[in-house]
Amino acid sequence: MIERIDTATRMSKIVKHNGVAYLCGQVGDGDSVAEQTRDCLSRVDALLEKAGTSRDRILQAIVWISDMKYFAEMNEVWDAWVPEGHAPARACGEAKLARDVLKVEVIVTAACD
Repeated sequence: MIERIDTATRMSKIVKHNGVAYLCGQVGDGDSVAEQTRDCLSRVDALLEKAGTSRDRILQAIVWISDMKYFAEMNEVWDAWVPEGHAPARACGEAKLARDVLKVEVIVTAACD
C-alpha cells in the first residue's frame, strides 16, 4: 500500500511505502547557509515525526547547495543535527535551486513502521 501525506497537485510532502518514508525536498529560511540549514533540518524533523519516524532512522539524504563554498558551513550544522552513530548514506552536490535566495535543500528517505 502507498500512503501519501499532505498531497497537492504537484507533489506530496511524504510518501510511505513498504516501511520507508520518502520526504519531498526541504529548504529553509534565513540569510546564511547555517540559518537555512538549521531551519531546513527543523522542517525535516517535523515531516519525519508526521511520518512516524525520526532522524535516527534516516537511510539516505541528498543535500543540494547552491555553491560548494558553503559546504563546510552546511556540514557544521548537519554534523550537530545527525544523531551519533546514525549517519545516513549521503550525497551532496552543487545545484541551481528553485529561487536565487535558497542556498541549501535536503531530501530524506527514512525507515518507518
